[in-house]
Amino acid sequence: MSANDARDARAFRRVPDGGRAGVPVVAVTGMAFEAKIVRGSGVTVVFAARADWLERALSEAVARGCSGIISFGTAGGLAPDLQPGTLIVADAVCGPFGRLATDAVWSNRIAEAFIGTPLAALTRRGTMAGVTAPVTSERDKRSLHQSTGALAVDMESHIAGAIATARGLPFAVCRSIVDPAWRTLPKAATAGLRDDGHTAIMPILRELLRQPSQLGALLRLAGDARAARTSLIQARHALGVARALAFD
Repeated sequence: MSANDARDARAFRRVPDGGRAGVPVVAVTGMAFEAKIVRGSGVTVVFAARADWLERALSEAVARGCSGIISFGTAGGLAPDLQPGTLIVADAVCGPFGRLATDAVWSNRIAEAFIGTPLAALTRRGTMAGVTAPVTSERDKRSLHQSTGALAVDMESHIAGAIATARGLPFAVCRSIVDPAWRTLPKAATAGLRDDGHTAIMPILRELLRQPSQLGALLRLAGDARAARTSLIQARHALGVARALAFD
């Protein structure tokens, strides 16, 4: 091993600034199914679709002990070349609280965990946009991409980043594209999302009864969601194997 290789290896293993070895990482998601995927040994999970609930739950989790905060789950695509299932390891989040940089060493560890797996070809680095309301139309996605340069958008990463920055904790983002930039979401897609991050089926069915023509778009979205979920499951496994969610 060369001197440069040894230096890089030490940087890869070091605890990011503010991290505490042996203390759980807190994973932040918006939906229950995302929380189920990321939950595991050494990882505490908080989730909610409603911003104030999520902020409160995250603040309480951090107070109990936290070595870093990772935003994990799905995201809407903004860059037009990103397919469903593409993984975004963000360098920063641009949103209501300005530009919040992620921890470079931790983000590199996350991206490195995917090398040698099918996820390597699906991983992109860049900026994530944070918003307070869903971005559902192709036109609005295109506009947000042009104004921010962000690859993808979600409603949780800016909250996670703001609290991590305020508490001096390492912050990272790992998100999978669920609806690509060219896809406009039907109203039925968001009708069943509850404030607590769970999904209710009856509001979706009522929306489909009101406008049955949404069914085709909803079925296409279901296919996109399968790709996103598969990438998240594979990512969680790879991160566990590489211990990229633990600070030793």
